[in-house]
Amino acid sequence: MNKIVYWSLTVSVAGFLFGFDTAVISGADKPIQELWQTSPLFHGAFIMSSALWGTVIGALAGSIPCDALGRKITLIGVGVLYLVSALGSAIAPDPYTFSFFRFIGGLGVGASSIAVPAYISEIAPAKIRGRLVATYQFQIVFGILIAFLSNYLVAEWVGLNWRVMLGIEVVPAAIFLLMVTGVPESPRWLIRRKNDVEGGRAVLQQIGEAVGESENVDKLVARIEADAQQHQKDHLYNKVYAFPILLAFLIAAFNQLSGINFIIYFAPRVFELAGLDASSALLSSAGIGLTNLAFTMLGLYLIDNVGRKTLMLIGSIGYIVSLSVVAWAFYSGAGGMLVVLFVFVFIASHAVGQGAVIWVFIAEIFPNSVRATGQSLGAGTHWVFAAVITLVMPFFLSRFEPTAIFIFFAAMMVLQLLYVLFMMPETKGRSLEDLGKDVYEHHLV
Repeated sequence: MNKIVYWSLTVSVAGFLFGFDTAVISGADKPIQELWQTSPLFHGAFIMSSALWGTVIGALAGSIPCDALGRKITLIGVGVLYLVSALGSAIAPDPYTFSFFRFIGGLGVGASSIAVPAYISEIAPAKIRGRLVATYQFQIVFGILIAFLSNYLVAEWVGLNWRVMLGIEVVPAAIFLLMVTGVPESPRWLIRRKNDVEGGRAVLQQIGEAVGESENVDKLVARIEADAQQHQKDHLYNKVYAFPILLAFLIAAFNQLSGINFIIYFAPRVFELAGLDASSALLSSAGIGLTNLAFTMLGLYLIDNVGRKTLMLIGSIGYIVSLSVVAWAFYSGAGGMLVVLFVFVFIASHAVGQGAVIWVFIAEIFPNSVRATGQSLGAGTHWVFAAVITLVMPFFLSRFEPTAIFIFFAAMMVLQLLYVLFMMPETKGRSLEDLGKDVYEHHLV
């Protein structure tokens, strides 16, 4: 078991870099705009969302190296992209160079959102697959927490030095790059794409020994080979996959239509609009990271016990309540601390629901043959919505009251609740091959 956990934790450090890279820009948001005197629209389109446009491309194209070169080589490439981006962003002399290096980091984020869930889902036994794949989300929120804390400490000790805030990412990026070279390739990729049955068997043997199921390795190899043969000429955009494609598209779209990236990226600005001073706003942003981490840990504990659908129901209800209260607090002028409290409730709802479930669910609902391209579709959808929302938010914040923005997000979460109640299947505790067979036979309900 220790090997599986170690491999999962190692590759999921890409999630730490994802989270850190996503959140660290919040501390540089206003200082950069003031330094380069950019308009709200330019600031949103180039400074704040350049990484997200890179992420969109990385997510949409990430399945290509993931399938052709393997999960491991793709993850090594991700580490290189993060390292180059962190260094380049920290020393950028102008907004265009800065945006270019943030874009490079975004490519790493997008590719990691394909490669990490695919890799972990393909090495994890069914009974703990949800928990292990969700370590990716745990690392994301841990990275967000560390980014918020790092920004606060840099602001207190060095002054609002955004170059230091962004440059710190070089250290974890280098550590990840060293660690990921030591993990084995995905056994399912070896068997399906490289026809390396013995190599795949050797990795599966190590996994079987770790969980006390080594006697079942030959049966699992046979099932993987049979699955590969059955889906030999598959491509994602086949009518048999219409339902999982719809499921992946909707869960990814709703993830961002909750407003989560809006809060993560613009938390200090939202809290200042609610009446907090700049230092208190940064400290409250660190509280977001702590809340996210605590409830993600709860989600990890529950996901293989209560299932994916139950967590999504809990999260959807929490979203609706918290977003509605924040909208009312801004409308009535009820006070900054009420906004802070219910933003924390919102973050808790996200962490235990969408945060814990999204990458696990998308990795499970597609068969081995189209898993990477299916995840590319889901992750690409997620990041297109994230990029658009981040691009337009500085403009909308300058034109609309926060009340209207939070009412919009609350309405979207009512639609998510209907999706969970009437469309979303439960996938816990079933092998990837069984789930793939059900998709192929139209039984994923």
